[in-house]
Amino acid sequence: MHANEQAQTTERNGPSHSRAQAPRTGIGRGFAVVSATAVTAVGAVVGVAAGGPAAASSDNFEAAAGDSTLLADIPAGQQAQVQTASLTQQADAQYAQASAAAKKSAEEAARVRAAQDAKAKKNAADKDKADKDAKARDLQTQAASRSASRSTFQVQSSYSISDVQALARQIVPAGQFQCFSNIIDNESSWNYRATNGSAYGLVQALPGSKMSTVGADWQTNPATQIKWGLNYMNERYGSPCGAWSFWQNHNSY
Repeated sequence: MHANEQAQTTERNGPSHSRAQAPRTGIGRGFAVVSATAVTAVGAVVGVAAGGPAAASSDNFEAAAGDSTLLADIPAGQQAQVQTASLTQQADAQYAQASAAAKKSAEEAARVRAAQDAKAKKNAADKDKADKDAKARDLQTQAASRSASRSTFQVQSSYSISDVQALARQIVPAGQFQCFSNIIDNESSWNYRATNGSAYGLVQALPGSKMSTVGADWQTNPATQIKWGLNYMNERYGSPCGAWSFWQNHNSY
């Protein structure tokens, strides 16, 4: 081709490289515009954060598109999820601690109650044993008194009040004698032959023949009457003092 024809072709078509480079420049800037648009849609980064005009140049869009990658590294939604997970873990830990403390407190309370119950049972058992021991000693004392009375009592044809009281002191335990004496004072005034209908003797047994369980001489021997009366008071009221307490409220026993 001649030089004049090439010049005309060049003037008509422009430089030979212009058509090849134009598409590349268009693609690059198109990508930048799309990226910048995406950033703008997420947070209006270019217009709001920079304070620039809404219609930015293509260079600003390309810069914003480059910055959008850094903002996307830590999205707000992910940060919220991390914070929520952290708060949930803290709540779970606090709940676990509270549950452990409550369990420990309940176990300690149960241990204290068990110790108190055991102590109460032991105290009750000790008291019961002490009562039984005291009763056994009282019975032994009574048995010893009865044994002594059988060896020292001498049957007489008659007995004075002082004789009868002396016999009673040998038979009735010392701690119960005054209560026993109070009943005899009111029932017979220490007259071992006192009668009141079918009632007979010191303790006014009704009928008097009941005293035969202790001795056939119940009518003439005050010691026999005293033994029977003491056994009756112990069996029915627990002791002469128990019988006297009842007598005070009912004028009989």
